[in-house]
Amino acid sequence: QVHPVESGGGLVQPGGSLRLSCAASENIFSINDAGWYRQAPGKQRELVATITSGGSTNYADAVKERFTISRDNAKNTIYLQMNILKPEDTAVYYCNAFLEDCSGYGCSGGNFWGQGTQVTVSS
Repeated sequence: QVHPVESGGGLVQPGGSLRLSCAASENIFSINDAGWYRQAPGKQRELVATITSGGSTNYADAVKERFTISRDNAKNTIYLQMNILKPEDTAVYYCNAFLEDCSGYGCSGGNFWGQGTQVTVSS
């Protein structure tokens, strides 16, 4: 089954930066609306940022002015640039995307979750 594939997580010191990427597992599918979510240990999954197919963005208050969501339609990839990282940003980050295949007669698709990438902010 097609799904988003996240990459770019890792260990970073407080104040550092990371860039996460999200691409479809099969190139035939394009990414429509998408978002990044995160889940810290013992907490519920929460919204980080979203981006529409037209490029409109929305952010959680906790990451405004520090994180930037963007898309490269030519590469069919969604990015999350994370700056001034804090220990409380430590979580598994998930990409959620509407993936669509319009290569045949009409389009088909659906909303899918990736498997997540770990981001750890620690000195």
